[in-house]
Parts: sequence; structure tokens; C-alpha cells
Amino acid sequence: MPPTKAQRERMARIADAGCIVCRRHIGVWSPAGIHHITTGRKRNHDETIALCAQHHQTGGTGVALHANRVAWEEKYGTQDELLEATKRLVK
Repeated sequence: MPPTKAQRERMARIADAGCIVCRRHIGVWSPAGIHHITTGRKRNHDETIALCAQHHQTGGTGVALHANRVAWEEKYGTQDELLEATKRLVK
């Protein structure tokens, strides 16, 4: 199902805030795209975080979520923990 207008606006605010991993673990802002949480039950457009390309797909094992989710979550926190941090950031 496509996102609603409110969901699109929320995702834009999240992306504008930059990569949540870079913010929390490196202390820098970096451009980011939207990642839909992929663990557990089926998720929706309200359960998204912003990740830069390196932390999302291109950084390799231990750096990119899609390279090895378990190693990534051990290093940076679970997607649900990062979702909660994202919610606090973009209230």
C-alpha cells in the first residue's frame, strides 16, 4: 500500500534528519534514504528509519544492514531501538 500524505511528510522529515547510525555512533549528519524496518511482524510506512548508503546497503558486513543484519544490530542496536531514537528525534 502506498504511503499516505502524512506518512510521506514524516519520511521526508526523517530523511532530512540524516542517517540515525551516523548521528548516534559517529556524531555527524550524513544524507540518508528511508529504510523500512524488516524484523518480526510485517511493518508499515510508520516504522521507518533513515540510513546513509553505507549503513544501509553498500558498507559490507558489519557496516551495512543488508550485508549482515545480525552483525549490524550487534554493532549499532536493533532496528526497533533505532526506530525509537528516530521517533524522539523527529517528534
